[in-house]
Amino acid sequence: MVSRTNWSSRPSSSKAYEISKSPPSEVNSHRPSSPRQEELLELAYAHILVHGLTDLSLRPLAAAIGSSPRVLLFLFKSKEDLLRALLERARRDELAAIESIRRDQGVLNLRQVALSVWEWLSDPVHRDLLSLWVETYARSLVQPDGLWAEFASRTVYDWLDLFASYQSPARRRSRSGEAERTATLALLRGAMLDLLATGEVARVTGAVTSQLPTLIRVK
Repeated sequence: MVSRTNWSSRPSSSKAYEISKSPPSEVNSHRPSSPRQEELLELAYAHILVHGLTDLSLRPLAAAIGSSPRVLLFLFKSKEDLLRALLERARRDELAAIESIRRDQGVLNLRQVALSVWEWLSDPVHRDLLSLWVETYARSLVQPDGLWAEFASRTVYDWLDLFASYQSPARRRSRSGEAERTATLALLRGAMLDLLATGEVARVTGAVTSQLPTLIRVK
């Protein structure tokens, strides 16, 4: 399983790079504590997948999901805690995507896992989720403290850890291996943004598949 560390203290040197095996549930400190809370969280999550988090307020959200602001505040304590739970819910989907790719028996090396990631990113089914990730990623950059803190950096390291697990131990700990997985992530993230903006799957996929062999060394 991918690393779940304190990102502010994460080692910058590739020589110290390690992959842990902690389960994803360990990061979900805001998981619902009751069936009703779980139900409303899922409904709220479905709502923000379509409408985003911009100008989210409790009254319209409650009306949209068949609840009331009072109930939401009772179950989630505050709007900030509800938003935090929604961010954790989005990250659960990210970790689930990573694990589904990791379980793919046909993925044997970094180039293959990068292609598998791109297939997932370019699937229209995931467009709303990716748009939410981009919105939250951007908020994490411009509002680095509080609610959005470290969302962007956690996302980066989640995917880098996946890529590292498909490099040999020696390659993983080398500077060239670190550069390889960083460049791979940069290519896929940039292509994802292009695809979300234009919807031009063939053009962007062609760029990804033509550039991956130049970035990733496969013996």
